Amino acid sequence: MKKYINIICGVLLLGLASCGEDTVGNDLVGTLSGTVKAKADGEPIGNVEISTSPASSTVFTDSLGNFKIENIIADEYSVKAESEGFVTAFEGVTITADAESRVAFDLTVSTANNRAPSTPVAVFPEDNGSVSVLEVDFAWDSDDPDSNDLYYELEIRNDIDDDVLTFDNITDTTYTVNDLKYGRKYFWQVKVSDSIADTVLSPVFTFRTNEFPDESYYFVREVNDNNVIYVSDGGELEATLTNTNLNSFRPRKNNNINRVAFLRTVGSQTHLFTMRPDGSDVNQVTSSIPVRSINDERVGYSWSNFGAYLIYPHLDKLYKVRASGEGKEVIFDAPEGRFIMNVEVSYDSSVILVHTTDVNGYEAAIFTIDNSGNRDKTIIDDVDGSLGGLDITVDNRLVLYTRDVSGYESAGDRDLNMKMFFYDLEDSTIYDVSGNKPNGTNDKDPRFSPNEAEVIFVNTSNSGNVQNDIYKISFDETFDIGDRVLQIENAKMPDWE
Repeated sequence: MKKYINIICGVLLLGLASCGEDTVGNDLVGTLSGTVKAKADGEPIGNVEISTSPASSTVFTDSLGNFKIENIIADEYSVKAESEGFVTAFEGVTITADAESRVAFDLTVSTANNRAPSTPVAVFPEDNGSVSVLEVDFAWDSDDPDSNDLYYELEIRNDIDDDVLTFDNITDTTYTVNDLKYGRKYFWQVKVSDSIADTVLSPVFTFRTNEFPDESYYFVREVNDNNVIYVSDGGELEATLTNTNLNSFRPRKNNNINRVAFLRTVGSQTHLFTMRPDGSDVNQVTSSIPVRSINDERVGYSWSNFGAYLIYPHLDKLYKVRASGEGKEVIFDAPEGRFIMNVEVSYDSSVILVHTTDVNGYEAAIFTIDNSGNRDKTIIDDVDGSLGGLDITVDNRLVLYTRDVSGYESAGDRDLNMKMFFYDLEDSTIYDVSGNKPNGTNDKDPRFSPNEAEVIFVNTSNSGNVQNDIYKISFDETFDIGDRVLQIENAKMPDWE
């Protein structure tokens, strides 16, 4: 009997010893860490409450958006990130024993209690109003009931073409636009956003810009190392017509078709273009055969056949091309060793003036050719110094040109005493138009006024690389010359139509 009792006790002792090997009450644990950032801009968000389900410790993110929960029982969890002003987010994670598991939250701004900005209202230009200038200070009213930062977008369209001007990320209720055109109806709209609610659109407002005066000055200024074409009424009205990032020069308007021709540098070449008087609807005329002479600053071209054609030089040849760019033909070949610098065609296209030079720009001549390309009447020939300009009156009587009467010739293409002259085609008389020119200056690029009782021209110092200013003078039937009147400062290559 005693033997059986000992066996039972041994079994019990073995069982107790085996139970003592279990870890009941000592669970496996790991670590949970992560970051919280704003979805809109990626900036960290501090003081975000982090909790889990099943429940563990509750913690808050630091200023860098980081958090950590240690000694969390190994299991599967749903982690919650909650902060005022943001949509509560959840991420699933599995905690592994003796390891660190990470989650990342990108919180979206809550719109539950946010109110949208007020609809923008036009202040200037007034709806259905008009403006007399092309630099317009747009203004509108709008506010946010929650005092959020507002961002505006201004969109402007017109009734002539499909151009759309868009200006975004505006943080004020005013914005200056200086790229408008004369004689157009504009449609403008403001969009406002607080980056939370949906964008709010204003009604579409309208206004008109004034028509530009019929008699206008077209001219060139240098901007950012480029020639840029402008138009002015000779007073306060002035507008930029060509892009300041492009080199555009030598404007010539034709009133018959209401287009302005001009030259523009394209790559390494100079080409003819046309545009509307307000600078829109730009069309390239030349392509395979560009405008080319020995001096691009002095090169000239002319309208012909009441605006149907343009005539331009390419070294020793004179080309005639339709204003549309079609139908090129050579109408004059200069003699060997001669190059065409400029050309001017009379209003009725019966007289074609040609200015030729040698390869250095000197030994210049101005003469007329007929429509068959034959040299006809010599205006001036075989003189020392340079010649320039070219214009002719509508009655085909007076030819306007310039000449450096000093006779100076240099590799630097410098003029010392450039003056303007009339040549009377009826009796071959020459009249000095620059009798009252200041010493040490040059008169350049003359053009007749629309009524042909005045001349517009450039005066500048003969020292070179200095400011050009545009003047005008009047003359009567006896060729008495009036006083010089300053018209436009810091300007060159004028055309007055």
